[in-house]
Amino acid sequence: MVSDQNGIMSSIKPQQVTYIVPGVEDFNHSEIPEFISKTQDLLDASLLEYAWEELLEKDKSVTAEGLAEIIYGGVDPLESYCAHVLLSKDELYFSVLESKGSCSVYAPRPTTQVTELLYRKRAKEAYEKELEEFVQLLKSAKELHFHSKPPKSSWMVDENIKHRILALEAHAIDAWKNDDQKKTAGEVLKAMGLQKTSSAAINLLIDIGYFPVHVNLDILKLNIRTLYSDEIFRAADEILATSCDPDKFNRRDLTFLKVYAIDVDEADELDDALSAERLQDGRIKVWVHVADPTSLVDYESLVNKEAMRRGTSIFLPTATYPMFPENLAMEGMSLKQGRRCNAVSVSVILHPDGRFAKIQIHTVMCNKSIAEYMVENSVIRPTYMMTYESASELLNLNLEEETELKILSEAAALRLQWRRGQGAIDTSAIEARIKVSNPDDPEPSINLYVENQADPAMRLVSEMMILCGEAIATFGSVNNIPLPYRGQPQSNISPSAFSHLPEGPVRSFAYVKIMRAAEMDFRKPIRHGILGIPGYVQFTSPIRRYIDLLAHYQVKAFLRGAALPFSAGQLEGIASLISVRVKVAKNLFSSSLRYWLLEYLRRQPKEKKFNALVLRFIKDRMAALLLVEVGMQASALVSVGVQIGDEIKVQVEEAHPRNDFLSLKEA
Repeated sequence: MVSDQNGIMSSIKPQQVTYIVPGVEDFNHSEIPEFISKTQDLLDASLLEYAWEELLEKDKSVTAEGLAEIIYGGVDPLESYCAHVLLSKDELYFSVLESKGSCSVYAPRPTTQVTELLYRKRAKEAYEKELEEFVQLLKSAKELHFHSKPPKSSWMVDENIKHRILALEAHAIDAWKNDDQKKTAGEVLKAMGLQKTSSAAINLLIDIGYFPVHVNLDILKLNIRTLYSDEIFRAADEILATSCDPDKFNRRDLTFLKVYAIDVDEADELDDALSAERLQDGRIKVWVHVADPTSLVDYESLVNKEAMRRGTSIFLPTATYPMFPENLAMEGMSLKQGRRCNAVSVSVILHPDGRFAKIQIHTVMCNKSIAEYMVENSVIRPTYMMTYESASELLNLNLEEETELKILSEAAALRLQWRRGQGAIDTSAIEARIKVSNPDDPEPSINLYVENQADPAMRLVSEMMILCGEAIATFGSVNNIPLPYRGQPQSNISPSAFSHLPEGPVRSFAYVKIMRAAEMDFRKPIRHGILGIPGYVQFTSPIRRYIDLLAHYQVKAFLRGAALPFSAGQLEGIASLISVRVKVAKNLFSSSLRYWLLEYLRRQPKEKKFNALVLRFIKDRMAALLLVEVGMQASALVSVGVQIGDEIKVQVEEAHPRNDFLSLKEA
């Protein structure tokens, strides 16, 4: 039986006794606190080194009492107990030689072992000191006002600080490079009193200003290329400074045409533009002018290889990450208002029913065919750079001086009518577009645009892009050019099955749910059932989509009479690699757009009501909705009696962008 300092008696096993203090008789439990207090003045670990040197020289072992005699000059109970405590806690100078009950014998460690242990001890102490200083640095940064927090670059100056910050960053995105990073992040979070979770790491990095409040973690997780190397920048600069147009003497001057470039207002990479005229016989001739990056960038160049690795430009609400270096994409390749620009122009004469006069499939193209349909190198001078909104306004004004724009609109209507007659399905929808200003601020400005794809200007551009894609597919077929021909089989479910649904977003949503996956062929065109055309090649965005650029390399080589750079098999291999990157980019765009839509909704007054269109029922009264003013799909419970196609009012209960959570209720 034993008693503690409070006089509480307990029963313990003999093996639990580690030391019996010698020379103690009639010890009162109330004296324990005073006895322990007295030990504090005697527990000097540096005394062990003196004893170790003496015992090592004599090659002798020692007990607690023997050590007390050496370092204290006596063996009274207090001195013996203190010697025991020093030996039992020592990790440097002594090791247990043998133990008999509560009596242990200790031997001095060899000099080499002590030297190694001392090195480890000091390294550990230095590491712990660095960790403590780092933790204090984190705490200090947390306390600072947002605008006073240290810049991100300042955390990268000192190697030890950088090591711990990068470990926290890796922990935040669950992407540790090694076990050491994971261990380091865990130590920092523990020292900060936080859980060892990714969300804790994210919030800590936000609190110190290393991450902005609205950091896009997907960019880090997916290792998206947001910057270009100095080597690529130098190569791009050299192209701009020294390149010469290989098609200079084989370009048709089309600068006499009125040329419309229609895009979103913040577009930097302008790939395409349109022209039109009415011929004397009443038919419409349209031109789709496409930027000509291959006249600058050879397919074997470093710049092209980097573009291939990227696969596509990435457009996010907060930033654009171009497929080509910005100076090359914006200045050298992009179409510019009022400036002579190299282009590939696809001209088509439409029949009155909307189809175009196709080339007969011959090995050699005859002049009669070219008179109806032509793909050629050109020089254009864009007349107008306008947004979809301003183009729609011009169409509505029906100005006499903008006859060409009206002709383009008429051509688009003819084409849409003809495609529908060929089985095309209208999947136009209402979609959101967001532009975030100062995204690194805690409360950045969010500009929301809701676009209706059935808008006259958007419909016009869409139809002309489809027309161009069909023309290039036919051109490739006629001339046996391997191209990335794109098709899409029609669903086994007839569109007539949805004729009872209201036209517009509701019916389009139903169509999209049954659409089959797109297909590719690299030798011949395949039918695109959704578009209602016999063949299609993406061609109109060579600055921002690599699959379009591939088609340009092939077509341009054919126009020059040169050997085609890629076989069908090579195209297929490249397209396979690109498709992975394009899918990643699309997912990144979707997740980023949704984040900012949720952040937009989070900021709205709780009492605000939104119009919501019922698209379908998911289960019972849980309905899929389209928030009309936001251009976003969501879900909510709706009242009994509400039907598909009805418009209801909803309110936001909760919106958490970081957790991808939105809760709506019917108002």
